[in-house]
Amino acid sequence: MIKWARLSGMLSSDMQPPRSRQGRRRRRPDPPRRHPAPPPAAFDSYEQGSYEHDPHGAGHPGAGHPGAGHPGAGQPGAGQGRGPYPPGTNASDLYGPDPYGDPPRRPDPYQGSSGMGQDLDRAFVGASRSRRLFRAMVVIVVGLILLAGIGALGFLFFSPPGKGGDAVPRNDPGPKNSPQAHVDAAPGTPPVVTPRRPLFIPARGTGRFIRPSAGTSRVYGRGKVLRYMVEVEGGIRQQPLAFARSVEKILADPRGWTAGGRWGFKRVDSGTYDFVVRLASPGTVDKLCGAYGLETNGQVNCSGGKQVVVNLRRWLLLTTYYRQQPDHYHALVINHEVGHRLGYNHMTCPKKGRLAPVMQQQIFGLKGCRANGWPYDQRGRFVTGPAVP
Repeated sequence: MIKWARLSGMLSSDMQPPRSRQGRRRRRPDPPRRHPAPPPAAFDSYEQGSYEHDPHGAGHPGAGHPGAGHPGAGQPGAGQGRGPYPPGTNASDLYGPDPYGDPPRRPDPYQGSSGMGQDLDRAFVGASRSRRLFRAMVVIVVGLILLAGIGALGFLFFSPPGKGGDAVPRNDPGPKNSPQAHVDAAPGTPPVVTPRRPLFIPARGTGRFIRPSAGTSRVYGRGKVLRYMVEVEGGIRQQPLAFARSVEKILADPRGWTAGGRWGFKRVDSGTYDFVVRLASPGTVDKLCGAYGLETNGQVNCSGGKQVVVNLRRWLLLTTYYRQQPDHYHALVINHEVGHRLGYNHMTCPKKGRLAPVMQQQIFGLKGCRANGWPYDQRGRFVTGPAVP
């Protein structure tokens, strides 16, 4: 009978159609049941005894567990089925989540919005911002230094000429005083070259001065531009235009007073002017220079006020130190007297064999120096010497 039942069961199972595995769910094992903790037994005192762990998490007075009257009684985790906590342990003192799934009793100081971790994050963020700010300040300071350096170089190399910042050779002492009346001291008659034919040098001219009709010139040099006129006394047989061109050429020479960068010159025939260069007879020179308290004795030139007075005798008669060099000698005459007008005083020979300063009274002797009619040499250096009281 039993065998027949087994056989019929096997046949019936073989005759059943096969069941599809689709849709079949695997049954999960039931979670372990948690035994609710029974209410704590009420007792008023804590009895000494061994601290034993109840398999269901419930303490009993006889086993040394705290009763309802104990301070920790009634609080979750204080001997109420949450683990083997020591007597008097408050579960709120425990960090992190409860091992049985309850919410954390107290926030972890290394987590959350007010813990040590957040303080470290803020410290790192502050340090990062400080580093970025420091780098930005360094870039700004370096940029300002570079801009200042570029500006200084641009000022040195691209500053326009003719302004107050023009460089002056170091060996140029500059004028010692404002323009005053000056005359070359006359220890005697200057030695001159005897002309091949007699020259017309009248004692006096008409006393009236003529300006050339050639108009004005362009500005020569840089620095403060000095406007000057050129006039020639009538009756001395000298052409005003020829004399004006000689003066203009001398003042425009690169070895002249323009080489220092302090002054420029422009010849004018009207309007305001800074000084006038006059070519006059010896008698007229004595009269003009005498108005400034200067004695020329019909022999030398003078400079006083706005007048640079050139004696016709000194213009035509070459001194023996400039034999066969009339143009060079004329440069000495004009540059020496204009130098007085600019404020330079007399100088003397610095050393034997050197160029004589243009402010030296060379018509009375070179004192061992070489003849020189220019304030500056070919290399742009000011030709100077010891001052003469």
